[in-house]
Amino acid sequence: MGSLRVAIDIGGTFTDVCVLDESTGVLRVAKTPSTPDPIDGFMTGLARADVALPDVTLLSHGTTVATNALITRRLPRIAMVCTRGFRDVIEIRRANKEDLWDAYKDVARPYVPRRDRLPVTERVDAAGVIVTPLDEAEAIDLARILGRRGVSAVAVCFMNAFVNGANERAMRDILQRELPGIPVSISSEVLPEIFEHERFSTTVVNAVLSPVVGRYVQSLSERLAEGGYTSDLLLLHSGGGVMTPATVKDYAGRLAGSGIAAGAIASRHIAGLCGFPNSIGLDMGGTSCDVSLAYEGQSRVTKDWGIEFGYPIRFPSIEVLTIGAGGGSLARIEDGALKNGPQSAGARPGPACYGGGNTVPTNTDANIVLGRLGAGLAGGSVKLDVALAEKAVRDGVADKLGVSVPEAADAIIHVANANMADAVRLISISRGYDPRDFALVAFGGAGALHGAALAQELSIPVVIVPPNPGITSALGCLLVDLQHDLAESYMVPAADADPAALQARFIALEQTAAERLLHEGVAATDMLMQRSVDMMYQGQWRSLAVSVGAEIASIADLVQSFHEQHEREYNFRRNDAPVTLFRLNLKAIGIVPKVELKSSEPDGSIPQPVSRRPVYFGGDKPYDTPVYWRPDLPAGAELLGPAIIDQLDSTTVVPPGATMTVDRWSNIIMRLGGQV
Repeated sequence: MGSLRVAIDIGGTFTDVCVLDESTGVLRVAKTPSTPDPIDGFMTGLARADVALPDVTLLSHGTTVATNALITRRLPRIAMVCTRGFRDVIEIRRANKEDLWDAYKDVARPYVPRRDRLPVTERVDAAGVIVTPLDEAEAIDLARILGRRGVSAVAVCFMNAFVNGANERAMRDILQRELPGIPVSISSEVLPEIFEHERFSTTVVNAVLSPVVGRYVQSLSERLAEGGYTSDLLLLHSGGGVMTPATVKDYAGRLAGSGIAAGAIASRHIAGLCGFPNSIGLDMGGTSCDVSLAYEGQSRVTKDWGIEFGYPIRFPSIEVLTIGAGGGSLARIEDGALKNGPQSAGARPGPACYGGGNTVPTNTDANIVLGRLGAGLAGGSVKLDVALAEKAVRDGVADKLGVSVPEAADAIIHVANANMADAVRLISISRGYDPRDFALVAFGGAGALHGAALAQELSIPVVIVPPNPGITSALGCLLVDLQHDLAESYMVPAADADPAALQARFIALEQTAAERLLHEGVAATDMLMQRSVDMMYQGQWRSLAVSVGAEIASIADLVQSFHEQHEREYNFRRNDAPVTLFRLNLKAIGIVPKVELKSSEPDGSIPQPVSRRPVYFGGDKPYDTPVYWRPDLPAGAELLGPAIIDQLDSTTVVPPGATMTVDRWSNIIMRLGGQV
């Protein structure tokens, strides 16, 4: 019997591999460059980590295949079948713009051009009554037209199908009969919710990704089977769970947010392990920075997201805010002011210190000038040219502002931290959360470099740095369960809502969810159902989700919970205003055994630093700072800043006055003052 649990997270630059040996509790990691065909990088990563597939009991995968397909528009030809008169819903959209003041900036074109959006005669009214049945002869002719066009998938989007999807199901039956093997997505199953643009857009995204993701998952599953892997491949989706290939073919759109969810999951888990149910995740890489928030052990979930403006994807997704701030972000003077990002030097040519030809200073160059990075990365395998970094900062910023090179470098880092602090404020303060009540989990290749300074700016008292910051997102893939999110419109004033009727609707959703989980091999004892009701003040169109227990005894209790949540989110409540129930939500979880990270008893010994170097922490003079090699720091080790902690995949900066402890799971816990 095998004993390995493997997670692989494929990003744009690197493919990260995380391997847990269940027999010993030892966690090992590997990193390999991503490849044009992601499957090649996947298999290379397994080889680099010395993984024999017959020894693997579980393989979880986070992928950017779906995201990249939408961004690059490398998409197959698909069609949309709609109610006559509504073929332009996805092009009219909400008639809004990303930049209100730019009259010349157009929204990206729809994923389905108008010539492939074909109408058919049918009609359902707002109450769900079929006014005009589907014209079957017309539908058959339409299906044959699509067959001649060679479409790879079809989205069926009828008006008011969210209350009665009978006509959509009839259209799907005809399409599947006339076009065997072509995936068909119908809006009444993909997203049975009011608001036709959001429903149509999500269904179109689901359809256009079905062939892309389907081919990828099938090819990858075949390669894994050839190598001896016998279990299901689990794929991380935007909602923070995983699903099997059997489900992916019907809900491919859920993988559009696969890549960014893993880091949020891992940061939440690590913070909980350290005793902090409230945490903010900071995943800073070479180009971008992803910020997430968990409150009382639960990640914030949103339905207001998409890959491109104007084309929403309304599947539940862990809320992650991404900004252009990374190690390669370019600093420059514009109109007399210092700017940092979102432009990036990328992997090639990279920061000036890489010697690849870039002469514009980056955050990495500034950190080298300040002494926070040494002359090498990855244990010295990547050499950094300190002189080139100093020249870039001098020519690009210092001379233009009339300041010293260290002052210019410090200013570059301050601007980068200010940009990230704004992102943290957006996901915390603007949502009604006080950052001072949270711990900051800093990871990614550059997160630990900036984590302490960012926490100081936001008055966050604790910073947590995971054992392997660079592969933390891959670890997140080992910490999730099978998960399906079901929803059903239920627009009823709270004053008229019947608890018994509400209970019956939830039971029906739970039966559907249980069937999906049973199909994926989940035992009934491993199923967990979590209910919530979207509610809003009468006249609003934005709603809030309120948790519901297994028994619904009182609508008044739900209304009271809604008032309290609305006050926390928006800083006001209206106790006298009528409340409306809007939608029923069900999160169906199939519990998968989680990784149990190996812990060590505190040793308390402190090794000697491997070197010392001058490091600037603000001010005119540097501190003589010890540099430690992180693998030498045992559990229980305590240090007083300033200190630099180097390791293969990251560098941690401990500022003067901060205390640092290594816990039993090898996390660094930095305390900067205050309490959580």
